[in-house]
Amino acid sequence: MRDCFCTINLDQEEVYRTQVVEKSLSPFFSEEFYFEIPRTFQYLSFYVYDKNVLQRDLRIGKVAIKKEDLCNHSGKETWFSLQPVDSNSEVQGKVHLELKLNELITENGTVCQQLVVHVKACHGLPLINGQSCDPYATVSLVGPSRNDQKKTKVKKKTSNPQFNEIFYFEVTRSSSYTRKSQFQVEEEDIEKLEIRIDLWNNGNLVQDVFLGEIKVPVNVLRNDASHQAWYLLQPRDNGNKSSKTDDLGSLRLNICYTEDYVLPSEYYGPLKTLLLKSPDVQPISASAAYILGEICRDKNDAVLPLVRLLLHHDKLVPFAAAVAELDLKETQDANTIFRGNSLATRCLDEMMKIVGGHYLKVTLKPILDEICESSKSCEIDPIKLKEGDNVENNKENLRYYVDKLFSTIVKSSMSCPTVMCDIFYSLRQMATQRFPNDPHVQYSAVSSFVFLRFFAVAVVSPHTFHLRPHHPDPQTIRTLTLISKTIQTLGSWGSLSKSKSSFKETFMCEFFKMFQEEGYIMAVKKFLDEISSTETKESSGTSEPVHLKEGEMYKRAQGRTRIGKKNFKKRWFCLTSRELTYHKQPGSKDAIYTIPVKNILAVEKLEESSFNKKNMFQVIHTEKPLYVQANNCVEANEWIDVLCRVSRCNQNRLSSYHPSAYLNGNWLCCLETSENALGCKPCTAGVPADIQIDIDEDRETERIYSLFTLSLLKLQKMEEACGTIAVYQGPQKEPDDYSNFVIEDSVTTFKTIQQIKSVIEKLDEPHEKYRKKRSSSAKYGSKENPIGKIF
Repeated sequence: MRDCFCTINLDQEEVYRTQVVEKSLSPFFSEEFYFEIPRTFQYLSFYVYDKNVLQRDLRIGKVAIKKEDLCNHSGKETWFSLQPVDSNSEVQGKVHLELKLNELITENGTVCQQLVVHVKACHGLPLINGQSCDPYATVSLVGPSRNDQKKTKVKKKTSNPQFNEIFYFEVTRSSSYTRKSQFQVEEEDIEKLEIRIDLWNNGNLVQDVFLGEIKVPVNVLRNDASHQAWYLLQPRDNGNKSSKTDDLGSLRLNICYTEDYVLPSEYYGPLKTLLLKSPDVQPISASAAYILGEICRDKNDAVLPLVRLLLHHDKLVPFAAAVAELDLKETQDANTIFRGNSLATRCLDEMMKIVGGHYLKVTLKPILDEICESSKSCEIDPIKLKEGDNVENNKENLRYYVDKLFSTIVKSSMSCPTVMCDIFYSLRQMATQRFPNDPHVQYSAVSSFVFLRFFAVAVVSPHTFHLRPHHPDPQTIRTLTLISKTIQTLGSWGSLSKSKSSFKETFMCEFFKMFQEEGYIMAVKKFLDEISSTETKESSGTSEPVHLKEGEMYKRAQGRTRIGKKNFKKRWFCLTSRELTYHKQPGSKDAIYTIPVKNILAVEKLEESSFNKKNMFQVIHTEKPLYVQANNCVEANEWIDVLCRVSRCNQNRLSSYHPSAYLNGNWLCCLETSENALGCKPCTAGVPADIQIDIDEDRETERIYSLFTLSLLKLQKMEEACGTIAVYQGPQKEPDDYSNFVIEDSVTTFKTIQQIKSVIEKLDEPHEKYRKKRSSSAKYGSKENPIGKIF
């Protein structure tokens, strides 16, 4: 049996890892990671490890998916066979090479030819044990009867070494000098010779590690005096694998990958205008936003960009209210209100995830931390009890957690975001109008979202809402499931017209009897009244800081150590809307260092050459710059992004900065000697955005354009359905193509579809220009389009 965990890697750079699943050959991880990709890459890779306490963790196998193939797997759940991990499978990066053929006359008058090999640089070499490698290259001239080899110097701690070394090889020798305008190498010699460059990591005391090779036939110089190009590093023997490999197992993945080219803002004006008019269109089913939800293969694809765009322009509340009203028309039983999976419920789910993140953190996180870090058993199912467990003690433990969580929730109305309150108010009013004789429906309309789809879901899967770093262990999952069921039923029990629990399990029915008191019902109703009220409430952000991000990183010492050197130390960083602090360890209340957010002047990347370290950034403030190294490129990008957003309104923000560090009496970038010298590079211009909701409206509109483009066939069918309905006014006898669409007003819907098609056609032109430019601009052999194939 093995203790397994997985890592997610961009090429070989680890960006996330799962928790360890102990003693299993079929581990179930169920962890979800969402991240922006901040750099170019060749592979998205997944490594499966066997945890080893005393030695280095053993890599069992990996799944590597080419960037070009990610779209083929996007949105699908697939089993991938694990492949072996060896030096061949880890090859990545490219080499910049120049070849020349010179003619030389020796002292005695004879003529020889000299091959000049200029190894210029490499880019994107793999990490070795998580660190930048110490690369060197061997350069060989290989032929039928020769194998001359030379070697570059070792470059320390870099994935992008600059070699700039030139090597000379004698190719052919003539018996005497002949006056030819151009000396030609004999063709048979050319065909038989090749230059081979092997990249290695210098292992010092251990064996050197193979990083890849390239082979270039000398006959590339047959028609040219010189040849210069970038080459992709290749595995040994061009990656030929043995026909038989051991069965290492398989890994089930569900990957959703999107890649968009975002045009300048002015191109999106017409499409944005059309989408933002949606809440005012009568009926709502004829609006562009609703039509998008109708034609997308998966409604969830449409919901995220749509909700973010409408939220950014304060149009979400009227749109959500309008589509919810459409749901209510089809609801016949008040007890099943908003229980379906419609466009309305999905929009509200996504909205609560986006705006309710901080609300969940201040409400649930402290108690969830206590539950996850405690080993108290809460199992009350007699069949699942372990030997030695006392069911009465477990009931008390479970009741303690439920009471604590319930009490915190019903007292949290002041922290509920205004947007959520506004939508809950609209839902409550519409539900009352739809079912005027049901006094409980005004509560069930709200509780079906806030308890069923918000709090209960966050409790049972805290990692999905960033309340915990990993998926909890099986015992904790069971505890959270029992708590979530009880909280969910408490929320609905106080609002449904039939006051009885809905549990199927006898043991849950027995446990729930502890909560069948009037006090719980009144507490739920009071809470639902407060969060669905139009009364102005003070935002919790004005009285207490908003927690934005935390994590472990390395920072360069601000002062000098006893031996006079500045070093890097691991620290726990915490960012709120008021200050950036770092501590010796997580949970420590006493900060070693504090930077008030108002004192931050700029946040920028730091060049790797400053300290020979990757993923570094600098926080420039009123004192000396703070140099920080993140664990990977994704984490660095997220920290820079959130720090920029939280400090964007600071009055004294810098317009220029130094991209390198100040070391040994001068700035490494511009060589200025004064530590207070003005920056030599303009600061990165940040796009203003809310510190809690980071929305790039152009990017969301581009995503919506892509969805319309992918669904043009279905849009065409909807347009035809509108025409059929308008012409044929009789009763519909058999289901046809348009029976799957919601078309209340065929004329208005038809007009909207015409507008959508017109806007999409206009956007197609600049996209087509970009595609042509992209395909023609990168010359074969350039850094962007290197020679060779990706394995």
